[in-house]
Amino acid sequence: MKGILKEILSTSVYLLLVLLVAYLIVTFVGQRTQVSQSSMEPTLSDGDHLIVDKISYRIGDPKRFDIIVFPFQYDKDTYYIKRIIGLPGETIRIDADGTIYVDGKALDESYGKEVIQNPGRAAEDVKLGDDEYFVMGDNRNNSSDSRDPAVGSIHRKDIIGRAFIRIWPLSKFGILKHG
Repeated sequence: MKGILKEILSTSVYLLLVLLVAYLIVTFVGQRTQVSQSSMEPTLSDGDHLIVDKISYRIGDPKRFDIIVFPFQYDKDTYYIKRIIGLPGETIRIDADGTIYVDGKALDESYGKEVIQNPGRAAEDVKLGDDEYFVMGDNRNNSSDSRDPAVGSIHRKDIIGRAFIRIWPLSKFGILKHG
């Protein structure tokens, strides 16, 4: 009887440690997330499963073209995945031809799936604060992003992490391209 109790206690402690380690990893290191919708096409597709790196931004700052995950401010259980276009302190504007300007210079980028049809609030200069980022989906005409006042500029504290690895589908498994 004493041996059985010792075995149960030992197994219980082991399981508790495994759960604690799993909790710490999900909370501080990385988490799995699933892409919904097509706002990041062709880079990410509806149904892709990703691992989000939650450590990088504890050490350094987000960079232009990083793909980040952040919560949608009006829905507790909704998270957005977008690409950083504008960095803190910069001014973003999108002209009628769909060209993105950062501090008055045309942005040299190739992530956008198509010519931007609706510049939204970026039709006028958007001046980013010291902790704000301007984000856009790669599928520019099918993305709710910083051009939309409901999303707006993203504060640094709201960034959960950087999309790091696509784990599903297996045919697309690999580290995601940033910058």
